[in-house]
Amino acid sequence: MRQIAYFLFVLSACLSVCLPLRTRAQGDDSWRDKTLLLVYSPRYFGPNAFPIPELRSGKSPVHYEVEVRGEYHHYAGDRTKDLYLRALLPIVKGRAGVEVHFIPVEKYKLSPETRDERKAVALECPPEVSYSGDVVISAFYQLLQSEKWIDAMLSLNLKTASGGRLCDARFTDAATYWVDLTAGKDILKSRSGKYALRMQAMTGFYCWMTNDIVHRQNDALLYGAGLTVTLHKFSLSSDLSGFRGYENNGDHPLQWRNHLQFEHKNNLLSLRYTHGMQDSLYDTYSIGYIRRF
Repeated sequence: MRQIAYFLFVLSACLSVCLPLRTRAQGDDSWRDKTLLLVYSPRYFGPNAFPIPELRSGKSPVHYEVEVRGEYHHYAGDRTKDLYLRALLPIVKGRAGVEVHFIPVEKYKLSPETRDERKAVALECPPEVSYSGDVVISAFYQLLQSEKWIDAMLSLNLKTASGGRLCDARFTDAATYWVDLTAGKDILKSRSGKYALRMQAMTGFYCWMTNDIVHRQNDALLYGAGLTVTLHKFSLSSDLSGFRGYENNGDHPLQWRNHLQFEHKNNLLSLRYTHGMQDSLYDTYSIGYIRRF
C-alpha cells in the first residue's frame, strides 16, 4: 500500500504541474482561424506530437517505477529540449499494469524555413507563455507467458488533447489512441538469468484525429521489431519501429532506437539515442533516471 500511495502522490504532483501550464498557454486565440492550414502528420509537427510506442519485452511490468528523463531532439530546422516524466503501476501480480507519462516542459527553436513549411506562427515560444505536452495513459495485460513458446502482451493507449502550442505545430490538441500486441522470446539465456539475448516484435493499430473536414481521422498500421542483450547489470536494446498512415502526407515515420540501461539496487541509469527516418526527422539524445520499488 505504501508503494501505491507513493505512486499516486507522484502522479498527482505531475498532473498539478501539467494542468496549470496548459491553462497559461491558451491566452492568445488569434491564430485559431489558421489551424486548417496545418498538416496533421509527424512530418509537419514537433518531435513529441506523434509518439511511436516503445517496443516492450512482451512481459507485463512487475515493478513500480518512476522515471525522469531529459531529451534533446535535433534536425536542421528544429531544435527541441524537453523534460519527460513517467510513472508505472503494476497490478494483479504482474499480469497487468497502468502507466502514465507526459512532458511538463518543452522548449524549441525553429528555422524560418521550417516555420513556413509547417504553417507555424513563431520561431519559438514567447517568454511570457508556458505550455506542456500531452498526457499519455497506457494499460497492459499479459495474454500469454511461456518460456517454451512466447510471451505476449496487449496494450491499450490514449494520448489526451492536453498539449499546447498548436499554433507552432508542437502538439495536435486532438486525441490519439493505439492498440498494440507485443511478443517476445529469449533466444539465449543463462541459468542465472544474468545473461540473455531476447527478440521482440510489435504490431497494432494507431489512430489520430485531424483537422481535415473530409478525413476526420488518420488510421495507421503500427509495427516494430528488435533485440535486447542483457549482461549482468547492463542491458542494451535496439529496434526499428514506426507506423504507416493512409493519407501519405508525411504519416510514415520510422525510427531506429537504441537504449542502454545500468541497474544498481533498483536504481537505473538510462541512455537513449534515436535516429529518425522517412517522416521522422529528428535525432534524439536522452539521459534518464529510473527508480524501482
